[in-house]
Amino acid sequence: MISTAQKAPLLEVRGLTKRFGGLTAVKNLSFSVRAGEIFGLIGPNGSGKSTAMKSIMGIERPTEGEVIFQGANLAGLPAHKIARRGFGMVFQHSRPLNRQTVLENIMVALLPDSLLKVFADHSLRQHAKQIAERVGLGEVMDRHPPTLPFADLRRLELAKAIARDPKVVLVDEPFAGLTLAEVGMFSELIRGFRDEGRAVLLVDHNVKSVSALVDRVLAMYLGEEIVTGRADEVMRNETVRRVYLGGAIETSARPEVSFKDKEPLLKVENVSVYYGKAQALDNVSIHVHQGEFVSVVGLNGAGKTTLFNTISGFLPHSGEIIRAGQSQGGLTPARIARNGIVQCPETRELFGEMSIRENLDLGGQHLEDDEREKQLAWLFELFPILNERQGQMAQTLSGGEQQMLAIGRALMMKPELLILDEPTLGLAPVILEQLSKALEKLRQTTPITVLLGEQNVTFALPHADRVYVLEHAHIVWEGDPGRFAKEAGADYL
Repeated sequence: MISTAQKAPLLEVRGLTKRFGGLTAVKNLSFSVRAGEIFGLIGPNGSGKSTAMKSIMGIERPTEGEVIFQGANLAGLPAHKIARRGFGMVFQHSRPLNRQTVLENIMVALLPDSLLKVFADHSLRQHAKQIAERVGLGEVMDRHPPTLPFADLRRLELAKAIARDPKVVLVDEPFAGLTLAEVGMFSELIRGFRDEGRAVLLVDHNVKSVSALVDRVLAMYLGEEIVTGRADEVMRNETVRRVYLGGAIETSARPEVSFKDKEPLLKVENVSVYYGKAQALDNVSIHVHQGEFVSVVGLNGAGKTTLFNTISGFLPHSGEIIRAGQSQGGLTPARIARNGIVQCPETRELFGEMSIRENLDLGGQHLEDDEREKQLAWLFELFPILNERQGQMAQTLSGGEQQMLAIGRALMMKPELLILDEPTLGLAPVILEQLSKALEKLRQTTPITVLLGEQNVTFALPHADRVYVLEHAHIVWEGDPGRFAKEAGADYL
């Protein structure tokens, strides 16, 4: 009997490249997947995983490269033609036909290419029932999608993807929004696809769940392959760990007892958040003292941005958010920001066609002229590059310079609590060092309180007085950075 490792590849990707203007999202990517194998793509946010999958499926047209399936190059074909060749894709976001039942949704996915054959095929309904049973939807076949729990909506996406009996199944973020129990159930379903002889290509932010499921994994960073191999080998790779963790962990925490306020500046108490039926935060509680630097670390998709957006007033939630003893319930995001909680978002949200100075002046528009000039002078000491390029348009800046400008604009609002969401995302090491020095200066010379969300723990921990670990919408660990390095660091990935 021929083992999976000895079989010829069912899918071969050769030199796949995808550019969006001057941005190369995927660069010269090559790998193969065999029938009866689960192959994973992992990497930090922005590494190119989903773009690679969409380029293979024809949702994005590759700039260069080949997608070889059964001897034919499918690169550049539209998605519906690639699907007809034997590909099925499980999309991250469910888009069912809400007026049709679960069974009818599956029947639509089963429709033959010629609509003239639909009514003559009496086995269509029975086939749809078999698929529904296969993915665990047998008891809800007659219900409509809006009445289903989130996990069943994900099951429906699986059912639609395998309706035409594909030989290759591409699965994008299958575990997003699922509980730990549901992750286990979905993992079994995906293993079932492998056992049926299908080739499975899997992308997900949940590194632990992917590693436990796949036969082989390819780690990406900034569009390129780092290493390919068995999951345990790849996760021990020093470059992979540096990409996720950032390097050696250093700490310089101030003890919590040094913060003398009786009431923390910010308390998040038992907060839960849903996006539709997907739970993004589950009973999360944290606190931050006046003048403290607190880091919330977690891999992409853990819930960091959701937590910060909730604190900033953008998302409905259960539980309480209390600032200086007063509930923030009912306050608008604008009022929360004016009251002193200012967020620098992961996406920066700069005005690209405005200059550095104009972006900063927007942040300080509420200040009197002399106060604004004083704040600007202080800010230009913190980020000298912004002073040198005051007249330059924001959209012409490098990624690191844009990040400095985004933080600078937030600081122009003179926040009492500054929230920084993934400030290191996609930045070069030399920029990380400059940003790190600026944050340390902020920490040592100002009374500003900072809540920092990061995947890169070696950036987050040197500035932190305390650390929370957010995983699967839960706080799973809390303590000082030194304890993190000893207790949690090894299990972070």
